[in-house]
Amino acid sequence: MDAPDQPPSIPAATVVVFRHAAAGGPPEILMITRNRAMTFAGGMAVFPGGRVDPADYELAQTIAGDLDPDEAAHRIAAMRETLEETGLAIGLTATPSADEAIAARKLLLEQGALAPVLDAMGWTLDLAALIPFARWHPKNERIPRIFDTRFYLADLGTGAVELEIDATENTHLFWTSAADALAAAEREEIALIFPTRRNLERLAEFATFAEARAQAEVIPVQTITPRIEERDGERWLMIPKDAGYPVHGEPLTSVARG
Repeated sequence: MDAPDQPPSIPAATVVVFRHAAAGGPPEILMITRNRAMTFAGGMAVFPGGRVDPADYELAQTIAGDLDPDEAAHRIAAMRETLEETGLAIGLTATPSADEAIAARKLLLEQGALAPVLDAMGWTLDLAALIPFARWHPKNERIPRIFDTRFYLADLGTGAVELEIDATENTHLFWTSAADALAAAEREEIALIFPTRRNLERLAEFATFAEARAQAEVIPVQTITPRIEERDGERWLMIPKDAGYPVHGEPLTSVARG
């Protein structure tokens, strides 16, 4: 529950999409660069995702099956936002062609909801294709909008797909290994908010999607609320040490939180 002096949290979902690297080596993940004009994470490199819409909850009520409808709605939101932002259709029982994905995205932008897209394309969602990985929910009364964000993993395989950036909220999309994304941040070629950096450090430990999935299935998802603590006279932003992350904090002076 939110504190009395904190605005209501906004439910959100994001997904880390894996694909095989063309030249071998660590898997690549899909990232987007947010438009600098955006209120949240403007100019930052993030994973595809966004808020859970009322239509996502409505669709979840009809297709959740044994899954909790709230959880189903978050997975639907992650799929919808990925299609909207990148043109990539994930979480389907069948693999669409490039032309089908283009048509579906166009329809999604017109309708603003995923249900009519599924009906028109004859698609069925595979909610189990999104693997729960993490949940981040900051608590800070100075932040005007607080997102309670669930992170998922998805495996694309070869990655032979056509992608096109949504030029309204985002300005660039790219495939990169987690380690290369962190290196690019060190060179100041991209900027990362605190949760994205911590998740990239965790993702960099995996040589395959199977390894990432195995760890996600072993370590229960807990809600991570970063906290500030004093370390040798310096203020650090910290996360729990039992949530699967190799790095548990950094000095507050270097943190970008969106």
